[in-house]
Amino acid sequence: MIKRSKFSLAILMLVLVLGVFLAACGGDSDDNNDNNNNDDQTNDQTNDNNDDNSNDSTNDEGNDNDSASGEPQMGGKLVGAMDTAPAGVFNPIFYEEAYEANILDFTHEGLLSQDDTLQFGPGLAHDWDINEDNTEITLYLEEGVKWHDGEDFTADDVVFTYRSIASPGYIEAGGVRTEYVDKLVGYEDFVNGDTDEFEGVVAEDELTVTFKFAQPNVTILKDVAFPIIPEHVFADVPIGEMPEHPGTLDAGEVIGTGPFMFTEMLEREQYVLEKNPDYWQGEPYLDSITWRIVEGSVMLGLLENGEIDFIADPNGVAAQDYESVAGLDHIKIHEQADFGYQLMGFIHNHRTAEDAESGTINPDNWVPNEDMGDPLVRQAIAWTIDRQAIVDQLLLGHGSVINAPIAQQFWAYDESAATLYEKDLDKAAELLDEAGYVDADGDGYRDTPDGEEWVVNLNYPTGNELRERSAPILAQMIEEAGIQVDLRQPKEMTAYVEDLTNNTGDWDIYLLGWSLGSGDPDPSGLWRSQDAYNFGRWNNPDSDQLIADAITPPDAFEQSYREEVYSEWQGYFSEDLPALLLYAQNKIYGFNERLNGVNPMPYGFNNDPHLWWVSE
Repeated sequence: MIKRSKFSLAILMLVLVLGVFLAACGGDSDDNNDNNNNDDQTNDQTNDNNDDNSNDSTNDEGNDNDSASGEPQMGGKLVGAMDTAPAGVFNPIFYEEAYEANILDFTHEGLLSQDDTLQFGPGLAHDWDINEDNTEITLYLEEGVKWHDGEDFTADDVVFTYRSIASPGYIEAGGVRTEYVDKLVGYEDFVNGDTDEFEGVVAEDELTVTFKFAQPNVTILKDVAFPIIPEHVFADVPIGEMPEHPGTLDAGEVIGTGPFMFTEMLEREQYVLEKNPDYWQGEPYLDSITWRIVEGSVMLGLLENGEIDFIADPNGVAAQDYESVAGLDHIKIHEQADFGYQLMGFIHNHRTAEDAESGTINPDNWVPNEDMGDPLVRQAIAWTIDRQAIVDQLLLGHGSVINAPIAQQFWAYDESAATLYEKDLDKAAELLDEAGYVDADGDGYRDTPDGEEWVVNLNYPTGNELRERSAPILAQMIEEAGIQVDLRQPKEMTAYVEDLTNNTGDWDIYLLGWSLGSGDPDPSGLWRSQDAYNFGRWNNPDSDQLIADAITPPDAFEQSYREEVYSEWQGYFSEDLPALLLYAQNKIYGFNERLNGVNPMPYGFNNDPHLWWVSE
C-alpha cells in the first residue's frame, strides 16, 4: 500500500510519468528530458515502425539553421501560444502537466541531456564514471554555474533535490517521481522515517556527486538526469509545504539554472520568460519569450498576422489547419511523430471514498467496476472502434494508429505482440454474447447478464479540440454494437483529473493522452497496479512482474532480453486491456521565419532556446 495526494493537478499529455515528464535546455545541442511519470526512459535508438507516420520534417522548410539569414543577432522578443493555461506548479519535483513544462523547459536543467538519437550526454555534469557493477555513478559538475539569483550551483543542490523526492511526506504532498529515488541505497529506511540520513546521494565536494544504488541499475543514466532545484530556496521548507511555496508558484520566485528566468505572470493570460544574461553556456540571443494563452480557434489568425511567433508543444498546429499554415509564406512547418499517444481507458476498479480522501492507493481496497470488469466486454468495445478512420478523418492522415503503450520511436515498441484491434462488429457481438450481455427486452440495446439496463458512460475533458471531436464519434461507434452510451458533458481538465484521480464514482470509460519520457521505454509510473497515473486501477500481477523483470539485472543489461520481456508485456496489455490505444498524433510545429536556430528533438520543440534568435 502506498499513499498519494488526494488530487493530482491537471494532466494533459503529460510529461509523467512516468513521467513523468521536461525538456530542459541542455548543452551542446543536447536536450535533457525530465522523464515525468513515464518520463524515465533510457533509450539508444529510434524505431523505424510506422514510417508513414514518422515524417520528421514534412514541409520542414525550415530546418532553420539552414535558412537563417546572416549571423545570429542579439536581442528580440518571441511570443508563443498555448491553448490551455498552466495549472501553476513551476517546480520540477511537483509539476504534472505539459503546459507547466513549457515554462520549466526554459528555467531548469538536469545533470545529463539527450540528443536526437536519445543518447545521454553532458548537461550540468560534464563527465561521469560508472563502477563495474552499475551500482554507483560519480558525476563531475560544470564549474561556474549560477542560479538565477546569483547563488552558486553545487553538488549540495543535487543531493537536496533527490533527498526531497525521497523524503517522508513527498508522496502525500502530491509528488509522483519516486521512481528516480526508490532504487537508491537507504531509500526505504529514509522514506519510512527510520533514519534521518539518506545514503543514496553524496556530495563528494562542491562539484562532485555520487549516486549509490542498492542493486545494479539498468536505467542508471536516466535516474540521475532529473532537473535540479535550489537548496538555498527550499532548505527550510517542509516537504509538505513546498508545493505552496512562492518558489514553486510565483513568477520572480521560481529559480533555476536555465537560459531564461520566469519573471512575470498574468495568470491564465500570459507568462513571461526573460533571458538569463549569466547563463553558463553563454548569454541567450533573445531578450524574452512570452507564452500567451489563446483559444485554439484563433491561434492560426494570430500566427498569420504576426501577433504570435510559434505554435508548438503540447498540441501544436491542428491537423485541419496544416494546409492553411503551409500556405503562409512567412511560416515554417516542422512535423514529426508524437512521443506518446491518445487512449480510451477502461475503469477496472474504483477507489473507496476513504482511500481517495487519505490519498491511499491500495489495490486490496478497490471495488470492482461491474460494467467494465469482464475482459470480454473491454475487448468487445475495442472491436467496435475504427481507429484508422479517426486518423484519416480527424487527423487528416497526420498521425497513425498505435497498438502498444510504448513510444513508437523506442526499440521496445512491438505492435506484432499486440492484438491489432480493428472495427469488427461481428466479433464484438460474439464476445458480448459470450459475456452474457444480450438485448433481453428488445429495445435495441444490450442488457446486463442479470437483465438490467446497461448504460456505459464515456467521459472526456475540454482543452484538446481533437479529443473533444473524437468523443462523440467513439460513442457512436460503440453504440453500433448495441451498447447504450452516456456521453457525458466534458469537464475542464483540472476538475476532470480530480475526478479521475479520486475514481470513487461510476465512471466506465475515459479519454486522455500521454506524452512519454524519452529516457527509457519502462512503463513504470503509468501501468503498474499502484502507480498514481494508473487511473483505470488496473490490477494485474503478471503485468507488474513483467514490468519489474524488464529492468531487473543481470539479464536486463541485455537489450535483447528487455525487448523480449516488453514484447510479452505488450501482449498482456492488449489482451487484458486497461486501455485501447487510439492513435499517435503527429506534432505539427508552426513558427515565423524570423525565428532561427530551432532544432526540435524527437520528444519536443523547446530545445536549446539560448541558441534561438530573430532576424527582423
